[in-house]
Amino acid sequence: MEKLSDENTLVPKYLQEDDLGEECKELLTTLPSEKGTTWLKALSFALINRNKYPNIHINHPLLTTNPHDLVPFCDRDFVSDFKTISHPRLYSSHLPYELLPKSVKDSTCKVIYLCRDPKDNFVSLWHFINKLRPKSSIAFPFEEAFESFCRGVSFFGPFWEHVLGYWKKSLESSEKVMFLKYEEMKMKPDFYLKEIAKFLECPFSKEEESRGMVDDILNLCSFEKLSNLEVNKNEKMSYEIENRFFFRLGQVGDWKNLLTTDMSERINTITEKKFVKHGLSF
Repeated sequence: MEKLSDENTLVPKYLQEDDLGEECKELLTTLPSEKGTTWLKALSFALINRNKYPNIHINHPLLTTNPHDLVPFCDRDFVSDFKTISHPRLYSSHLPYELLPKSVKDSTCKVIYLCRDPKDNFVSLWHFINKLRPKSSIAFPFEEAFESFCRGVSFFGPFWEHVLGYWKKSLESSEKVMFLKYEEMKMKPDFYLKEIAKFLECPFSKEEESRGMVDDILNLCSFEKLSNLEVNKNEKMSYEIENRFFFRLGQVGDWKNLLTTDMSERINTITEKKFVKHGLSF
């Protein structure tokens, strides 16, 4: 892999030197994975804009706009100017923590990191890559993709190092970085939505909880709801990727349908070797 000699190599110029303290409420960072990233974006947008859109079932932006257009990536020039994003500002990244610009690290910007079981992450990424390939192209060979993943050849760097960067930072600065696992969020979505709200310093009031605001946000951002919206079935994003590509299954454990026992054990072995000494497991 080509060595990245500068931490700002993948970062747009406007992010390399600007102070984001007043610009950014939250940076959503994840490993490339269509469902986890999409869900976190939707939840966070609905959460911090809940006062702006109190009637969540009528005229809410998520009903007519894909979450990726509402919370743009800063990894590439998808945003020309932060002033085009209304307050409170949300944006996202797949960059490793080490490659985030200094302006993000030194600002008051909150960082939420979402990761998945490496086996599901690999399978999800493989499906997504194949969706992006021209229709005339054959699918990226599964075995070849698996070997590359295990060697650490992946978008935005090796899976395990990517996860560890944010895990270690969350232990050092829990007020700055929140580390989440997709599988745990799926098991207790209401609990983790409340935890995210506390982390962002906009906790739910007792009155909001009593009138069902937590459940309303979870229902609005559910896979079933979002994937069946017209905008996510038949429209494209601002950079011409079909919205439907970001909605496949939304399930935990789909890796069992594709990985052999040997493949599963190989990823588990690498994961344990990389993570166990740091107190992290899947």
